[in-house]
Amino acid sequence: MINFIGTYDCKADSKGRFMMPAAIKKQLAPIMQEGFVIKRAVFQSCLELYPMKEWNELMGRMNKLNRFNKKNNDFIRRFTAGVKTVEVDSNGRLLIPRDLISVAGITKDVTVSSAINIIEIWDKQKYEEAIDDATDDFADLAEEVMGSDAGESIS
Repeated sequence: MINFIGTYDCKADSKGRFMMPAAIKKQLAPIMQEGFVIKRAVFQSCLELYPMKEWNELMGRMNKLNRFNKKNNDFIRRFTAGVKTVEVDSNGRLLIPRDLISVAGITKDVTVSSAINIIEIWDKQKYEEAIDDATDDFADLAEEVMGSDAGESIS
């Protein structure tokens, strides 16, 4: 499993292409030939870039859902809405499909941010707003998510 590191600002051209930051490109090098899947995020107004291996593992888990359960079927449809395969071209650029540019509200200024095993692609202003909005609640969230004492004791 790959773990990406870093947050970088980029500029998109009029076609929705942006130069993948050198540090991210270096991290992607071992998996570049496999391609990627890009999709709208579930919880935020951004896009998610999955290395093909990560996407296939996720699809393996989703494939176990019973499609005769309406909630499962609705989830699968909405989760995969607008999904596209993409590649980083020989010049190191990624082309964001037009429909996904609209969904994420991406303009010229783009922020590329690591999210463990995927990369989030944001409109820079929306990214800054999301980070600022979460500042007040982050300490509480960190304690709730990561602060469990289960299995740990102080002697």
